Amino acid sequence: MLEVENYVYAVSQLSQTTMRNTVGQFTLDELLTNRESISQNLRTILDIETDVWGIKVENVELKDIILPDDMKRVMARVAEAEREKLAVITKSVGEVEAAENLAKAAEIMSSKAGALHLRTLETINDLSSDQSNTVVFALPIEVLEALKGLAK
Repeated sequence: MLEVENYVYAVSQLSQTTMRNTVGQFTLDELLTNRESISQNLRTILDIETDVWGIKVENVELKDIILPDDMKRVMARVAEAEREKLAVITKSVGEVEAAENLAKAAEIMSSKAGALHLRTLETINDLSSDQSNTVVFALPIEVLEALKGLAK
């Protein structure tokens, strides 16, 4: 048996060192989720280490986890980046679905005679319901040249 002059101080120092080493192996989520099993691990380690001093460790609890402000800011940035990543992924999935639907619609319209013309008229009808809209028609150059030829 080794002699320990101040066993309270010795156990306190050993506990702090063991806790830092053990807790440092886990993420915050794991630490919060598995707090009881981590506490049990700490108790076992401390009990084995203090047996040579004649001290029995019966209970260890992780009660309060205090994070430095810098770490809180870093965690907030990580969470924000994760939310932005998910938003970009969701948006891109929506764009892929929209592109697939537009391709299907274009395929259907191109196979039916007059479908594109009817869709154009329907769009113009929708636009005409609001007086503040200005409609600009895009005509192919060939149509303009044909009209120019008729004028001569």
